Amino acid sequence: MSANAVIYARFSSDRQREESIEGQLRECKEYAERNGIRVIDSYIDRALSASKDTDKRLDFQRMIRDSGKHLFDTVLVWKLDRFARNRYDSAHYKSILKKNGVRVVSATEHITEGPEGIILESMLEGMAEYYSAELSEKIHRGQKDNALKGRNNGGRIPLGFKLGADKRLEIDPDTAPIVQEIFKRYAEGETIREIVNDLNARGLKTSRGYKFAYPSFNTLLQNRKYIGEYKYQDVVIPDGVPALVDEDTFNRVQARMGKNKQAPATAKAKESYLLTTKLFCGECGKIMFGESGTGTGGKVYRYYKCASAKKKAGCHKRAVKKEWIENLVVDQTMAVVMNGPLMEQITDRLLAMQGQESFDLRLLRKQLGEAEKGIENMLNAIQMGIVTASTKQRLADLEEQKAQLEQQILVEQIKNPALSREQIAFFLDQYKKTDIHDEAQRQRLIDCFVNAVFVYDDKIVLTFNYKDGTKTISLDDVNSSDMVGNGPPENA
Repeated sequence: MSANAVIYARFSSDRQREESIEGQLRECKEYAERNGIRVIDSYIDRALSASKDTDKRLDFQRMIRDSGKHLFDTVLVWKLDRFARNRYDSAHYKSILKKNGVRVVSATEHITEGPEGIILESMLEGMAEYYSAELSEKIHRGQKDNALKGRNNGGRIPLGFKLGADKRLEIDPDTAPIVQEIFKRYAEGETIREIVNDLNARGLKTSRGYKFAYPSFNTLLQNRKYIGEYKYQDVVIPDGVPALVDEDTFNRVQARMGKNKQAPATAKAKESYLLTTKLFCGECGKIMFGESGTGTGGKVYRYYKCASAKKKAGCHKRAVKKEWIENLVVDQTMAVVMNGPLMEQITDRLLAMQGQESFDLRLLRKQLGEAEKGIENMLNAIQMGIVTASTKQRLADLEEQKAQLEQQILVEQIKNPALSREQIAFFLDQYKKTDIHDEAQRQRLIDCFVNAVFVYDDKIVLTFNYKDGTKTISLDDVNSSDMVGNGPPENA
């Protein structure tokens, strides 16, 4: 068990009470104490959703940066969905932490140190992502209804407008003339820089009270709300808001912007290396990194190279071709997934590994027990002839409290379900349908089932995420012709 840890806690205003932060911290500290872990710091983000705002969670980002200082080796979270509610986001940041020698541990979801823990973690993250998507769909449905009525769905109010009592945009008489002036001047040939300098010299401000800046004008000049068009996702309502600019002026502005806009530089495609953090050199044990090189004729070679060999630090392991090793690992992993009896064993293990009730659920059950005890006391008092107006009122209050608590417990159980054997089996069965030619599906398969791959000169050793899940493949048993000259040409 690790020596030093930090706690990460997150509170979402739309779903949780503020005190849930304290509950998260308490449970994480109790877990640390039980397991001999020293907590050295806490990182807390309040009122932010995990699904879309990961990059905006300031303390989360600070924690990721601080992991590079090697002051802690564990991040404790109350539940995995506090870390991230999207499995790809989660994998990205866990990869960064892993490179810095840090792992993420859930204090309430009992994920063991054994290899199956990674599979269970993947399942729990998948369930959390499902519930997040379901909630998001309900929110968007409500926002779409708002949009159809022309009501604002939040976000920054554009310069020139203000929000009315009915949540509809209204013309702001103080700032609308600024918008109209900007459109008119740009349409008549002035440059953005000239307009910005003049507005700032006159002491005028943006909708957020800042000085005007060159980059913000792109958004302002293309905002179709200024010609009265309201849009939310696929809902477009002409005349949904009061127009500030006539269409002729707006169209002249768009034509001029299009003419002045420079073609963006061609984005360089980012190559994905599926075995990042999982591939190791059999000769020295160091991690193998994905690299590319260009050979004669401009052909690009992609491969994995030992970190020690790259630094010429005593290891002489040759690079291995990216496509060859990734295909081999995917094929071997699919063989595991297709093994029915083995999947039954993994299902049994995962079923036995599921965790305890959440802090909120335990608190609700405790409150329910107290309410039931109070009702029992009131009934005993009535049987003894102690009947007053306050007794009857107290009994009615306790009955109402009990009903509310039972409903809250039901909601909490639905929100945090215990996975049944059928659900676990269904989750694992989905991997049988993996499209081995789809990069995202290949990555998901490897993330869930592959623990480590060691490459030797004469064999490949694969370690999977289940007990005794190690498989050694002799290179004599596979077509190893692609292994010869598997790096780029000498003149690359």
